[in-house]
Amino acid sequence: MIKSMTGYGNAGFENDQLIIQVEVRSLNSKFLDLSIRSPRQFSDKELEIRNIAQSILDRGKVSISVDFSTKGASEIPVSINESLFKLFYSKYKNLSESVNDSNEDIFKLALQSPNVITQISSEDKENEQDWLAVKNVITEALKKCDAFRQDEGNSLFDKLIGNIDTIASGLDQIKAQEGKRKDRIKDKIRNHFNEWLEETSFDANRFEQELIYYFEKLDITEELVRLDTHLKYFSKCLKEETMQGKKLGFISQEIGREINTIGSKANDAEMQKHVILMKDELEKIKEQALNVL
Repeated sequence: MIKSMTGYGNAGFENDQLIIQVEVRSLNSKFLDLSIRSPRQFSDKELEIRNIAQSILDRGKVSISVDFSTKGASEIPVSINESLFKLFYSKYKNLSESVNDSNEDIFKLALQSPNVITQISSEDKENEQDWLAVKNVITEALKKCDAFRQDEGNSLFDKLIGNIDTIASGLDQIKAQEGKRKDRIKDKIRNHFNEWLEETSFDANRFEQELIYYFEKLDITEELVRLDTHLKYFSKCLKEETMQGKKLGFISQEIGREINTIGSKANDAEMQKHVILMKDELEKIKEQALNVL
């Protein structure tokens, strides 16, 4: 069965230390067009994330959003250089005493001095255990997105089968009218001959040659056979498990080519009605096939 490239999946994980949320969205694309939004400490894991996404979703316009936070931190997220603080404090205190000034704000001033307090980078806190937890959640979200794609593919399958059946029905109608069309062509040619030739000088051989020429020029037997073959092959590909999106697009082009040729060569008002309906259904197929994986 086919899969759609439209999908959505989310997954989460929480324990005493971590909170992880991952969201995956996908749309149709000829290739894997991956967009990743993740915390800074996992920026070097983007290639690994891409490989996981490639193995599960194969292709499509995919966006992955990763939210990661810690709770119950065992230490403050800053570093205090105590020796430098004491040095600044001593200097400020000596200056204060030398001018007989109060030293009420010396502590605050020393604490705010350059390089006394530095922010600890979140990257310093990264560890392999955190990444393994994030990786598991990403994989789960991608699998849920893939399951969503399968459900959408089942719905898409029913629509495409309906479109193909409608085209096949139009093809049957055209086949049923083919005999009448040939009779109309024959009568039309005979009437033309009667208009500009006397009945007594009517050349039966010439008339037969004209019929052969027009029947060869307007014959649509091969197009009808090829169109029927393409429709059956399209239905067969829909039922295969492998990725068929691009193949269905190619078959749709061949179906369109045969329908257009039938409409052009048939030169018949009744048949054109069915040709137009088949073209309408084919446009629906082409639009839907773009979303097939």
